[in-house]
Amino acid sequence: MGSTDMAVEEQAVHVCALGASTPLGRDAWSSAAAVRAGLSAFSLHPFMLDSAGVPMRIACAPWLDPMLGGVGRYQALVLPAIEQVLEPFAGVAGQGLRIALAMGLPAPRPGLEPNLAADLQQVLREALAPRIGAVAAFTAGHAAGLLALEAAVGSLQQGSVDACVVAGVDSWLEPQTLEWLEECDQLHGAGPLNNAWGFIPGEGAGALLLMRRELAQRLGLSALARVVALGSAVEAKRIKTPTVCIGEGLTAAFREALAALPQGAQVHDVYCDMNGEPYRADEFGFAVLRTREGFVSASDFVAPADCWGDVAAAGGPLHLMLACVAGAKSYARGPLALSWASAEGGERCAALLAVRQGMER
Repeated sequence: MGSTDMAVEEQAVHVCALGASTPLGRDAWSSAAAVRAGLSAFSLHPFMLDSAGVPMRIACAPWLDPMLGGVGRYQALVLPAIEQVLEPFAGVAGQGLRIALAMGLPAPRPGLEPNLAADLQQVLREALAPRIGAVAAFTAGHAAGLLALEAAVGSLQQGSVDACVVAGVDSWLEPQTLEWLEECDQLHGAGPLNNAWGFIPGEGAGALLLMRRELAQRLGLSALARVVALGSAVEAKRIKTPTVCIGEGLTAAFREALAALPQGAQVHDVYCDMNGEPYRADEFGFAVLRTREGFVSASDFVAPADCWGDVAAAGGPLHLMLACVAGAKSYARGPLALSWASAEGGERCAALLAVRQGMER
């Protein structure tokens, strides 16, 4: 390996632990196994009815009280996922290390507490002290987790932190939020105001532990994946505006991430937040047409919203978790996986991973 290659490898950021809390499982490995099996967590809301008087279809974490809302629900979802990825630092291993948390959260919307980000950051600081130092929040809906990943990779490469937890958490299940989704014709259901192509509101949390190779080796950790490249852009032609999206923002994010592909290499696995809404499928189709040389088979993607519902800001870390588990369990189609996210606010993100294949858990 030449000196340039060695320098690049030393700067590389690796995923070394996984955490999850989803309607399908209370850790990463059980959640991924359920998605792999095609299991569905869909259920009927215990008290929310749609405009036709039918219980709304949702995907909820079954161990949580349906009446638990606000910061309490977000904490109950995300804290276990974070604790899972902090296990390598149990005992003395984490002493003296600068460990940060970058967290993806929903964008402002009806039913969401206006101070959710600040309140949740404070709750997590107290719960995770002194293991976690800096805590940053990215409130960008579906794209938030990948934007948090982008910030974490930058901090690790600059050396301002030794390790970083990238997490994402969301829940659509506040009653006011569900009513708003129905008013916006986005709620999947049977009522006259509902959209047959709407989505199933879900909830969940995902977490990844990131660090550079030297620290992973010192701690005796095997990398589950390497972050190869990231891409981000802003789509001007957004949903809920009188414009037609032709995937320009997503194309730009794809091109930025795919530019790092080695000569002749292609992406084997695609993980995304498509949820049944036509505009997401349309923009993905346009983006793939412009970048098709980068994919083995872009139409053969994994969209776990058909298992655990739309998990919005939790999607980025959860999709990358699925890619890592697929590699570790030897059912990934190849070593390169791409995850992408499309937020209603216009943020478009893509993350390219090189997964390590055939590891033992």
